[in-house]
Amino acid sequence: MPPQLLPASAAAFAPRANTVNVVLSSKVEPWLTQTLKRINRIKRPLNSVPQHQRCLTETLSSSTAIWTLTSLMLPKAPDSELRKDSNPLIEALFNYQLLHVEAYIVHVDMVLRNEVAFKLTPDSIESLIEYHKDIHCVDISANTYSWSEKEMQVKKLHEEFIQAINKFVYRTHVSALEGLEEDGAGELLCGKSDEVKNNIMGLFLPLLPPPPRIVDVVRQPPLLPSSPANANWWSQSTLPSSVPAPVDSWRVIPSSPSTTSSVDSNSLWASMGLTDIQLPSPTPSYSQPYSTSAMFYSSPQVSAPIPSLPLPSMLAQQPCGISVGYGGFNQPWDRYQEYATTM
Repeated sequence: MPPQLLPASAAAFAPRANTVNVVLSSKVEPWLTQTLKRINRIKRPLNSVPQHQRCLTETLSSSTAIWTLTSLMLPKAPDSELRKDSNPLIEALFNYQLLHVEAYIVHVDMVLRNEVAFKLTPDSIESLIEYHKDIHCVDISANTYSWSEKEMQVKKLHEEFIQAINKFVYRTHVSALEGLEEDGAGELLCGKSDEVKNNIMGLFLPLLPPPPRIVDVVRQPPLLPSSPANANWWSQSTLPSSVPAPVDSWRVIPSSPSTTSSVDSNSLWASMGLTDIQLPSPTPSYSQPYSTSAMFYSSPQVSAPIPSLPLPSMLAQQPCGISVGYGGFNQPWDRYQEYATTM
């Protein structure tokens, strides 16, 4: 993209230069030749590029070379001071004014960008700044709610507009020079004035108040239906202060000392069978251990007597041989039928 070349006179707050910067190509367009011949009262030779450049520079550098870019219909006072009437024509005559936005040419480029640049006149800039301060700022301030920094924000908005309107430069195609008239004055053609109007009105920014602050509301957690109304929810979740220490299983003292006995197990099994086993006295102190088997149905127990079988301690130790039988280690094979009938 070619660089945007503008003279120093196009900068903000810069005064108008004595001459306009005009750059023409090596070949002059026919429409430019016809336009220069039309506006010149005195016939001047236009046979070369330097002659066209000299004629156009002198015409645009004249103090009377003022262009009307657009016209704005603006209110004369804030909304609260406007006249109210049933006839809209009367309201328009008394409440609105027509502001002509004027400018002068600061740059003509027919080589790189084929454009012409306009800068607003000091009178137009002053009129727009006055309208922004006395009417626009008053309306936007009245239409927004108040906050602590409202006046400061309005003042800052006005200062930004002053900078923007002084920097405003309108650029368009060089064909706009077809609207050139005598003494260098002119106006934009082909609907270009609407484009300038939209660009200027875009500099009138609205006042944006700060968003409302969001306040965090801390809500108490709901109580359960079984909890009392005045119970503290958080106090119920605390752990108990005293927790019993773990106890080893071997340190537990039995609840009934009578259930234990010091009788030798070898002598007990040697002197009695399975049917002769009885609990030691005193029996009343014995407590039945807790069992859940009584809660379920079970088949009745068989009450048939259990035959008394010899225990290992009653058998004599002898080496294993062919005489070992199913009845015991000391019984021969020929007594198998006897033991089978008893079982």
